[in-house]
Amino acid sequence: CYAILWGLWLATHPAAAETGASTYQLGSGDVISIKVYGEEELNFEEVLLTEAGTMSFPFLGLIRVKGKTANELEDVITLGLKDDYLLHPRVSVSIINYRPFFVNGEVNTPGGFAYQPGLTLRKAIAIAGGLTERASRSKMFVIRDKDPGRQTQDIRMDSSIEPGDIVTIEQ
Repeated sequence: CYAILWGLWLATHPAAAETGASTYQLGSGDVISIKVYGEEELNFEEVLLTEAGTMSFPFLGLIRVKGKTANELEDVITLGLKDDYLLHPRVSVSIINYRPFFVNGEVNTPGGFAYQPGLTLRKAIAIAGGLTERASRSKMFVIRDKDPGRQTQDIRMDSSIEPGDIVTIEQ
């Protein structure tokens, strides 16, 4: 019964499914929740990660979050609080909102949109109002947020889109 309820809860809270053994790397624009059980003053419902990919946390100061998974951030906070501040801290980090992805070019409503796990180019185009009449079906490109070189790559309709990606649909 518990497993069924847990599955139903995850289905209605897709961002929570990412926090388990996820490889999703946090970055600027993500909104996270941090809970330190039994320590109300160390609980934060919504923390927007800065452009630099950092956040400030009591007792620990500035923490570089960019590139870490939610589990890695839990470990950083746990180790920072352990011994000096708390004997056995229990920390939970959840992703509340992912950073947006962007679609520009020949779509009806270009702009930034809320990321959803399992997003493909086909779904991203639908979220952006569909293709215009002048849109090319072969000249579709993406700049991956995780690509430090910010190189333009060809993309297909069933390719995955990640948070922070910039999609361009040409004429």
